[in-house]
Amino acid sequence: MLLNLREEYEYGKLDLEDVSENPVLQFHQWFQEALSRGLPEPYAMTLATANAQGRPSARTVLMRNYSDGGFVFFTNYDSRKGQDLSENPCAALLFFWAELQRQVRIEGVIEKISKADSEAYFQSRPKGSQIGAWASPQSRAIAGRQVLEEQVRALEMKYENVDKLPLPDNWGGYLLRPDSIEFWQGRPSRLHDRIHYSRLDHGSWKIERLAP
Repeated sequence: MLLNLREEYEYGKLDLEDVSENPVLQFHQWFQEALSRGLPEPYAMTLATANAQGRPSARTVLMRNYSDGGFVFFTNYDSRKGQDLSENPCAALLFFWAELQRQVRIEGVIEKISKADSEAYFQSRPKGSQIGAWASPQSRAIAGRQVLEEQVRALEMKYENVDKLPLPDNWGGYLLRPDSIEFWQGRPSRLHDRIHYSRLDHGSWKIERLAP
């Protein structure tokens, strides 16, 4: 039964004296370890949004950049997540690296990145992915998969001799500027380590341990 399924967490620990004063640097350390361990898609993250009525929605997206300024992902602006963010720009990210028994929770406010940066990334993607972005009316109901396939064939013919397609008007990047970041390390007996960073008004971070 599911009630009897459990795993003991014994990979590591996390103490206040061990973490960086900058949560993005702490994230970088953990992310690099996830990469070096060969974890599958460690840049995959759950993005949670809510519309103007507060109805939540979550899905997995890919982080494409991060810095002190925040965390970047790309999508169709007309998608459900895009509509949510136009109504309510507050959102949350979750990274879960099961092999390391770690998760990172990030909350903050989201804004669009520049069109130039969106275009640069869009045109760096494989041509098939560029065509897919043009072909898909993301999150909208369609009559069947053949609708997408017909759109793809038409676009392949139109851009047969072009490797870099123009950027769609409704496609681009978002930047989440974090004001809360929590690092979670699984520990035995469910006494997990939780180190939380909250941004202060002057830009520095308050660091504290949370009860599991």
